[in-house]
Amino acid sequence: MLSFLPLHCPPPKTLSPPLSSSSKPLLLTSTPAYLSLRIRSLSTTATRPAITSTPGADPGYYTQMPPSNSNLLKIAMVGFGNYGQFLAKTLVFQGHTVLAHSRTDHSLEARSLGVSFFLDPHDLCEQHPDVILLCTSIISTENVLKSLPLHRFKRNTLFVDVLSVKEFAKNLLLDVLPSDFDIICTHPMFGPESANHGWDGLHFVYENVRIGNDQSRVDRCKSFLDIFARQGCRMVEMSCQDHDKYAAGSQFITHTVGRVLEMLKLESTPISTKGYESLLDLVDNTAGDSFDLYYGLFMYNKNALEMLERLDLAFEALRKQLFGRLHDVVRKQLFGNGERRQILQGNYSDGHQNGAALASASKAERSQGAAQPYEYQGQISNYIDDHSKLKIAIVGFGNFGQFLAKTLIRQGHTVLAYSRSDYFDVARKLGVSYFSDADDLCEEHPEVILLCTSILSTENVLKSLPVQRLKRSTLFVDVLSVKEFPRNVFLQHLPPDFDILCTHPMFGPESGKNGWNGLPFLFDKVRVGSSETRISRCDRFLDIFACEGCRMVEMSCAEHDRHAAGSQFITHTMGRVLEKFGLESTPINTKGYETLLNLVENTAGDSFDLYYGLFMYNVNAMEQLERLDLAFESLKKQLFGRMHGVLRKQLFENAEKSQVLREETSVLKVPQNGHALTSYLETLNAQNN
Repeated sequence: MLSFLPLHCPPPKTLSPPLSSSSKPLLLTSTPAYLSLRIRSLSTTATRPAITSTPGADPGYYTQMPPSNSNLLKIAMVGFGNYGQFLAKTLVFQGHTVLAHSRTDHSLEARSLGVSFFLDPHDLCEQHPDVILLCTSIISTENVLKSLPLHRFKRNTLFVDVLSVKEFAKNLLLDVLPSDFDIICTHPMFGPESANHGWDGLHFVYENVRIGNDQSRVDRCKSFLDIFARQGCRMVEMSCQDHDKYAAGSQFITHTVGRVLEMLKLESTPISTKGYESLLDLVDNTAGDSFDLYYGLFMYNKNALEMLERLDLAFEALRKQLFGRLHDVVRKQLFGNGERRQILQGNYSDGHQNGAALASASKAERSQGAAQPYEYQGQISNYIDDHSKLKIAIVGFGNFGQFLAKTLIRQGHTVLAYSRSDYFDVARKLGVSYFSDADDLCEEHPEVILLCTSILSTENVLKSLPVQRLKRSTLFVDVLSVKEFPRNVFLQHLPPDFDILCTHPMFGPESGKNGWNGLPFLFDKVRVGSSETRISRCDRFLDIFACEGCRMVEMSCAEHDRHAAGSQFITHTMGRVLEKFGLESTPINTKGYETLLNLVENTAGDSFDLYYGLFMYNVNAMEQLERLDLAFESLKKQLFGRMHGVLRKQLFENAEKSQVLREETSVLKVPQNGHALTSYLETLNAQNN
């Protein structure tokens, strides 16, 4: 059953400066080491230009005033798909003349944007654009560049690429273009989805690979970069080599995680956490990109394979840690049972006179942990003056118990606490009565026992409590991240007179530090007596969270665990894998990468015991771990399968060329025609290379 409890409570108590035209013009063929990274930022005295909205853009999309006529450019876009059209909107708005060419006919889209479209690249080149902006895919860039009639351009034309890999693009442009052409390698680290509300604050990475000394060429370069600076982009000047090193650890890993999670077909649940929702957003952002883009990030960045291997090793290390812990537990149980059997066999060998003792020992072993008989109190709990307040005993006063206690105290409830560790000083500062003896705690007759223990220790702690000292109708509540396990433990070990409420506040000290408003609180009324006082007590406990603004979700324990295995366990797994990977911030973080960094930060604060508990005590967790493993393996097969296909194609093409060569040379007499054969082989080899 799934229902949402209505709330009836009062609400809970800069822009980079343009490149200086006075800078001494340089002819750059590579970036000096001391210029490998330069992030341009606003000076404290800079005045931001007036803001105006872009026609046809989404609400909230803002840009600065267009440049003056002297800075306007004639820009030819080669490749006019989604990304080319995305950039063209801003170029046209700023007043630049925009031309376009693409293998696919996009003339209708171009006309609607105010762009002149050319199907024939010769016609485009004869327009003598100032800038050629390559918006092709990574895989097609080389063929497209080599197909352009470069001789029809002006000799000093500026070529710019926007690929997600930079060393490949730089080497290609230097290799194919004549030496008098200028080159800027850029990477706008955003797209139609991530920049649908504007480019302000988003990274634009560039390297001035080769710019002529002439002032007009320096000014043209500055005017092009100003297109992005004016939109508020964070302008980052960085060598292509450094870009690829950082991008392999951020962009490629982000896309990899997004594609793995996409294969799991993750869906929003009624109990989705903030971390899980951020993963769903990541999947949405990466799902819109083609596999060609992802394959290009892998194939054309020499650092990507190392990143993939490290991610694989991190996932394997986490699995070994989980199964190693499981192996230790099983071994302990096996050897523990073996020791007990050996003791029993020793007792039995003493003779039949010890049969009674043996039977007694066996009976004691079977009954160990069962609730002991206790004296029932004559009356159910007396009312206190303020019926909305409760006397709540927190069992387990670690971080989470203290976290909840602060709100309970603030709301005016009487709070007691007990824990195996000594938290006397902490409790006193919070206004909590602390007990180091569980008997003393229970003799205070709290109305609610709130178990804030770890998953692994819950059963032992519960069995150790002197429940016979509590009132018969006491309400037991847990806050574990798994629900079927505590439900079964409560039903097995608590007397039938005790009420049981299984809950899961799906937040903690970190995610709930700014309040609980809107955060999910799941609960299942497993067993609540029919009397008005017991129903009221349960509702008053739930009101603690409802009055803080929690989103109250009533759901069976079984349904919770099914949803949690697909959301909470996967979220923690990805966070721990990336933590083992050693994920670190870079100067060119994307929004998706920031999501992963935040995920690592949120999950790193939780103990491995918590994660192991999510795995061991949720029957659905193993299936999710196997699905995640299969998804990662499937993605690797897809990548390596594509690479294998490319290699096979190259091998067979070379084999066909070799066959033609043999047929053509079979009629030649080698001694007389050795020079001709050598010349032919050299020509063929040059073509292959």
